[in-house]
Amino acid sequence: MRYFIDVILPIAVKKKFTYEVSEAEFNFIKIGSRVAVPFGKKNIYTSLVFSKNNTPPTLYSAREIESIIDEKPIVNLFQLEHWQWVADYYMCSLGEVFKCALPSGFILENETSISQRIDSNINVLEFKDEEYLIYEALQLQSSITIDEIIKLLGKKNIFPIINEMVSKGILVIHEDLKESYKPKLIKYVKIFDEFLQEERLQELLTIISKAKKQNDLVLNYFQLRAEEKKDISVKHLLEFSNSSSSVLKSLIDKGVFEEYYLNQDRVIFEKDSDSHFDLSDVQEKALSEIKMSYERFDITLLHGVTSSGKTEIYIKLIEEYLFSNKQILFLLPEIALTTQLVQRLTAYFGNQIAVFHSKYSANERIEVWNNVLHVSEKARIVIGVRSALFLPFSNLGLVIIDEEHEQTFKQQDPAPRYHARDAAIVLAKQHQAKVLLGSATPSLESYYNVQNNKYGLVELFERYGNVSLPEIKLIDLKDKYFRKRMQGHFSDELLELINEKLSIGEQVILFQNRRGYSPFVECLTCGHVPHCPNCDVSLTFYKIKNQLRCHYCSYAIAKPTHCHHCQSTELTTKGFGTEQIEIELKTFFPDKAIGRMDQDTTRGKYGYERIIDAFRNKEYNILIGTQMLAKGLHFDNVTLVGILNADNMLNQPNFRAYERAFQMMTQVAGRAGRKEKKGIVVIQTYNPYHNTIQQVVNNDYRAMYKEQIYERQNFKYPPFYRLIKLTLKNKDYEKLKEASLWLYNVLVQQLQIPVLGPEEPVVSKIRNEYIRTIIIKIPTANHLGKTKKTIEKIIQSFDAISQYRTVKIIINVDNY
Repeated sequence: MRYFIDVILPIAVKKKFTYEVSEAEFNFIKIGSRVAVPFGKKNIYTSLVFSKNNTPPTLYSAREIESIIDEKPIVNLFQLEHWQWVADYYMCSLGEVFKCALPSGFILENETSISQRIDSNINVLEFKDEEYLIYEALQLQSSITIDEIIKLLGKKNIFPIINEMVSKGILVIHEDLKESYKPKLIKYVKIFDEFLQEERLQELLTIISKAKKQNDLVLNYFQLRAEEKKDISVKHLLEFSNSSSSVLKSLIDKGVFEEYYLNQDRVIFEKDSDSHFDLSDVQEKALSEIKMSYERFDITLLHGVTSSGKTEIYIKLIEEYLFSNKQILFLLPEIALTTQLVQRLTAYFGNQIAVFHSKYSANERIEVWNNVLHVSEKARIVIGVRSALFLPFSNLGLVIIDEEHEQTFKQQDPAPRYHARDAAIVLAKQHQAKVLLGSATPSLESYYNVQNNKYGLVELFERYGNVSLPEIKLIDLKDKYFRKRMQGHFSDELLELINEKLSIGEQVILFQNRRGYSPFVECLTCGHVPHCPNCDVSLTFYKIKNQLRCHYCSYAIAKPTHCHHCQSTELTTKGFGTEQIEIELKTFFPDKAIGRMDQDTTRGKYGYERIIDAFRNKEYNILIGTQMLAKGLHFDNVTLVGILNADNMLNQPNFRAYERAFQMMTQVAGRAGRKEKKGIVVIQTYNPYHNTIQQVVNNDYRAMYKEQIYERQNFKYPPFYRLIKLTLKNKDYEKLKEASLWLYNVLVQQLQIPVLGPEEPVVSKIRNEYIRTIIIKIPTANHLGKTKKTIEKIIQSFDAISQYRTVKIIINVDNY
């Protein structure tokens, strides 16, 4: 009998690979465990066992595995089933899902080392110079790594030399897997059991009575032991007794104390005893409506205006599911939002919460993974961004997706290009769990599902504590510029309001959804604009660093003193970003503290927390920010919000531009007046009578929905059609043009559905690769699975054409 296992490799291969194992290995290996397998000529990969069978592969000979890494699975069957769905739906490989889902610390690296063959017959005189250097190095140490040989020889391609020495029988190659995860070990101390007897303790105290410090340390140990009745760490004991490690070491050497180590989680949350609260009547009504909705629907949309107290409803709902011993997943669109929410939930639930996002270290993420896998008390509630839905849940009862409309739930690069909201709904269905979607401005797709009786709906149109919605003022920029009532990018009315609010100790938020000082620098003589040499985009100017930078490839140059085209010194900046607003405000309000929150200021693990905490503690009077300020944040003292240029959001080449502009402006407006003080929102625009802006002023979501859903139906966009975007990339412009036309013509011929393209996108070259896009519109009446299989077959045919093999195709399902 032959035994085989199918494995998933963390590389972009489109299928599972089969390896042969012994009967003992077959019986020992568990589905979801990691094994080390050879793949290709030299590489060893950490792979996951997907299935076990007795059927050998037909197209290749099965190789043997290198080793079994895990005795117990690190991935459960729920996950494997969910990963398969993600791979099938988003048209990517299982390996790509595996690599995205698993913390990097679990995907072990292999290090290649070289040692001398013991039984080799060596004639040193026959060695070439480079071979002799390797041989000489091996006389000083038993083995050397590839990196060490590269440094020794001073050249990168050293494998021809190594392979020749292997073929001569001089060297042996070893592949070693490196475990990157290291648990956090805390040193503890305890007294030997014999000294717990009164007679032996008295003897001990008599012996060490002359050593006062040792005597004090022993007495302090017993005092701590009586007070805390738990393991005592070395650090805690030394701090409590005000002693030194040398004193403790003396007692360990004398056999009084013994040291031991315990694992400790790197992230621990403390509960706040004063965190209790009661729901208002309106919130109680909404909560009971959610429970009633769950009797008919698995998915319910909570449509509540900003500051209506949705988070309090989430907390009470979570509490009920905790009583049922269920796991809860709480998804948020951005790391910035986790900061405040974690503080609120940990105060209420304590260390039952685990947080999972990319700002956590690899070791911290592995600890969260293990806690979820083992259904630990420390991870009953998981708060995270989109990657948290890949955690090993086995008893999931509730999924909450806050700000469900946010576009950041959609992963763009690398594959899998999944939408976390949709993938989480599928995950919940696997576990027979309930889903709650929360938003003040739901996505059109979710609201459409409500209208079609697929989702339940609960509405909250009253702010918590009966606080009134902010007053919205429109500023016509055309009129202000004409009347010369603008200072920089601020109208006289906005500056007056900022001054008024700051004078009475209140805070201000200003929103500009573009970072940097200016989008581009232009020559006034010839009109030349410096562009990135690698991308088809102008360089953004950063005044503080005095440089021009590309946001796509990070190319940067110092700000030019003259035009590169005509040598003129007449250079000016056009447009404005958050950095320019910050500099302008410092001239208007030199004695006020001004903060900025964008991608440039929030780098690092605690970047978000630092800025948010500083603003909440009133260290900043004014906070300027991009879209990361727009949702979910709660500041009691903010009474004025300014949107500096609403037209930037409206004038985007995207069928969702008006929907997203409405969502963004409504969410930003919701940061104002969240307590007793009345809030004011100032929107500066060149088009104050635009339908979308008027809908924001009137807080009329339904009018926006009706207008946009009508447009979507007319022009064949979601939710009436599914979209699949194919992006083709190549460094050769002509080859890309020819290849994209071939693919377009075959798609039109085979699919018989609307296909748009091939088009050059707004940014048509990134990192020296030209780009063409093709959009496939699939009617909801068509079978989605069959259409995708047809597309995959066409792409396989495309890849089989030799001249097009260098053209890269990226598939993005539901790219919106």
